Amino acid sequence: MLEQTLTKRQQTIFNYIRQQIRENGFGPTIRDIQDEMGFKSPNGVICHLKALENKGLITRQSHKSRSIVLTEEANEELNGLPLAGRVAAGALMEAVEQQERIDVGEIWNHKSNYLLEVDGDSMIDANIQSGDYVVVRKRYTANKGDIVVARTSEGDATLKYWFPEKNRIRLQPANKKMKPIYSRDVKVIGVVIGVVRNLQSN
Repeated sequence: MLEQTLTKRQQTIFNYIRQQIRENGFGPTIRDIQDEMGFKSPNGVICHLKALENKGLITRQSHKSRSIVLTEEANEELNGLPLAGRVAAGALMEAVEQQERIDVGEIWNHKSNYLLEVDGDSMIDANIQSGDYVVVRKRYTANKGDIVVARTSEGDATLKYWFPEKNRIRLQPANKKMKPIYSRDVKVIGVVIGVVRNLQSN
């Protein structure tokens, strides 16, 4: 890949540009890069940006403060949603962040969305099976009956229906064989807005 030809400094700047585009939908200004990287003047930034242009990773338009965009080749890695880890649909388990992206099409592309791979069968009656990917909108509140990703005080994450009750929360599985989880100290970290399933067997 073209990134393999970058110097360490160029790679750091390119990673920052790519991160800003991924998170904000637009690139940083030269001043943003200068402040982030600790350059004493914008000339050093411009020199590195020219190198990134010459190596086919970015393009710039003159007379625009936010003119930095990724080329088509460099932009390929931005397609899809981040795979944030796995979430329990059975017993509680820790949600571990992973560095992987899953392309599920532009219908789900939103800066507040991410994917979690389901591990367990507590939500099978909601048509969410182990091995599915749930599309999660990052939120910290939920309505009664929403399917949420909830985090306990121990840091464990689980996928359940959200039912506030008097002085406690009921995390209700969608599996008649399983009992609900009751907790006084649990937080919503996301609300499920979609399910992705691969119907082809290996």
